[in-house]
Amino acid sequence: MKSMTHCINRSHSGEMPTLSRGNEFNHLMNYLWNYLDSSNSSTESSSLGEWEPKIQVAETKEAVNITVELPGINEDDLDLQISSDGYLSICGEKENTFENNDKDAFFSEISYGSFKRTIPLPWDLDYDNAVARYNNGLLSVSIPKTPVEKQKFKKINIQKTAN
Repeated sequence: MKSMTHCINRSHSGEMPTLSRGNEFNHLMNYLWNYLDSSNSSTESSSLGEWEPKIQVAETKEAVNITVELPGINEDDLDLQISSDGYLSICGEKENTFENNDKDAFFSEISYGSFKRTIPLPWDLDYDNAVARYNNGLLSVSIPKTPVEKQKFKKINIQKTAN
């Protein structure tokens, strides 16, 4: 694994067409529609094979919790950083190879992808006590709130009005 300090937002994947000639056209059309669909659904510029993991950010009274889906990526292939101005950056690379040598057929597929996601954290957080765990393709990051952030909100009671 290369150093992740200069993680670049690039990806590349190669696909072999299916072995049956009757399905080659369907495979090509599905590939094209998936490409066009991913280009239209992204607000950023998309390129063929680009990959972005799904991210969930949740807030509790005590912490901000981030969960990232990273299937097929080893823990050693991830880099996680928090900047002093409140941005969490997650980047990584994956490389998968599948090869099937049957008696009458041969199939090989290789996929490679890298990603970088930056998440703004608009809370006052204790970055020094952030904890990250990785298990079965799920990265969980918990960043505790500072005492100042915990006190920022106060419940306001609503008074009933007479009709």
